[in-house]
Amino acid sequence: MPEKIVTVEDVKGRALDDLLREVARNHETITVVLEQGQAVEIRSLGALKPLPELKGSIPEGWKEGIYAR
Repeated sequence: MPEKIVTVEDVKGRALDDLLREVARNHETITVVLEQGQAVEIRSLGALKPLPELKGSIPEGWKEGIYAR
């Protein structure tokens, strides 16, 4: 994973969604250095695993049972 270090001034004015998509697309890590020497790291984690499909059912009238109180 390539790493890039930028200042907050470098990313100011960029749309956040564009920055995040760039990080994901390039599989990179960006460290943004803030004014007081603090830093924030933004990194790509890759694709998420799909959620498992669970077997089950919802009984008829469940909504009325909950809201009938």
